[in-house]
Amino acid sequence: MLKPSLQLRIGQQLTMTPQLQQAIRLLQLPSLDLQAHVRETLETNVMLEAEEEAADAVADAVREPDEARPEEKYAELDGNTTPSEQREEPEVEIADEAWGEQTSGPSDTPWSGDDDRSSDFSDQHGQTLQEQLIEQLELAKLSAIDMAIARVITDAITDDGYLKDSLEDIRLSLLPEIEADMAAVERVLAAVQSLEPAGVGARNLGECIALQLRQLHPDTPALGSAIRVALEHLDLVAGQQLVLLRRQLRCSEGDLEMALALVRSCHPRPGAAVNPAHAEYVIPDVFVRRTDHGWIVEINQATVPRVRVNNTYANLISRSPDHAMLRTQLQEARWLMRSLEIRNDTLIKVARCIVQRQTSFFELGEEAMQPLILKDVAEAVEMHESTISRVTTAKYMHTPRGVFEFRYFFSSHVAAADGKEMSSTAIRAKIKKLISQENPENPCSDSRLAEILSQEGIPVARRTVAKYREGMQIAPSNERKRAAARAS
Repeated sequence: MLKPSLQLRIGQQLTMTPQLQQAIRLLQLPSLDLQAHVRETLETNVMLEAEEEAADAVADAVREPDEARPEEKYAELDGNTTPSEQREEPEVEIADEAWGEQTSGPSDTPWSGDDDRSSDFSDQHGQTLQEQLIEQLELAKLSAIDMAIARVITDAITDDGYLKDSLEDIRLSLLPEIEADMAAVERVLAAVQSLEPAGVGARNLGECIALQLRQLHPDTPALGSAIRVALEHLDLVAGQQLVLLRRQLRCSEGDLEMALALVRSCHPRPGAAVNPAHAEYVIPDVFVRRTDHGWIVEINQATVPRVRVNNTYANLISRSPDHAMLRTQLQEARWLMRSLEIRNDTLIKVARCIVQRQTSFFELGEEAMQPLILKDVAEAVEMHESTISRVTTAKYMHTPRGVFEFRYFFSSHVAAADGKEMSSTAIRAKIKKLISQENPENPCSDSRLAEILSQEGIPVARRTVAKYREGMQIAPSNERKRAAARAS
């Protein structure tokens, strides 16, 4: 018979404190999400305040003369090295570890990322494709019923300009207010398809191209053949079966070339001209540049939230035993400040380690990329791999060779003939270089590329070359040969 009893056990378990949870959460946030999170915290925590620009101006005014000369600071970090001396092996230095100071240029507000400056370059037309179509239909003087049908049709048009619903579904959606037959829906659809941009309202790619071709002058050479290609033989064009296509059209080789030229001149997504994709700008988290003293890694202070604890409120709380809620907010504010410090310190450590390991890439290019995995960086900075994974996700580095995500510098490796390991990124760069230098009339096949790489001491299989080539969106050798023949 079972009976209840009490037992005392001693054990250990790993628990995550609220401070650690907050530090991990802030570590994996991109710069824009981090600023949004801190702004939200500012609105709810009275113990936090944004730093004023005047405080920075005073700090700059009282700064010592030697602190205003970063070259001298770098020389001190390197040792007794004069600015004119060159290092044989470039070292990576941190330009400024004081993460709270502004180094990347002044900002208009304490929140460098708060102002939306990308709006100067984004599309500001403010009209959707459906709104433009409705404006054109209102000028067509349609009847009330036809206008109602037209509104339903325009609502069923995607951003690319295609009609996503069938005509039967459109007719049924009009019930019971409007009882229209299929002939009326088709008539209104024809009116919609006559609007700008050309090709809008098409139900498939062939109809979209045919609508655009029909707006050309009837005397355009090979226009009839081009319309037939669009409506009936796009599969042959995609398969490059030009001989069979010419036999189906019963036309000369010159007419076929003109027809294909007309088809290729059409826009496959006419709605994209009205609703273009908004440009997305990447804000780098760190800057990497070359100086006389080596490679310099510095944090982008424009992405760092500039906040501080409100000392006035903190002093008032320290004198009073009450205000438990404010004491809690003060503790949370200090945790946030500490978490931000940890985030920036970790970010600069990881970036510095990456630059040290990939110095050959910064100096020579992709072909000199070294194999690197998260474990290598974790061991170098004495952190866990999961922490390195969080740091390298959605974080970007501005270098003389462009802006790269931290993840770009991590790649698998292939064992070379000399016993060394080679990065897959370097192999891709070599394949791209070989293809760019090949004879267009006799391009290199995947087997030939694998053979050339093996001769250079990089043993890779043909299927590996094919995988890398397809990943770079490079056509196979037979298609490259046909493209060169058409161009000539």
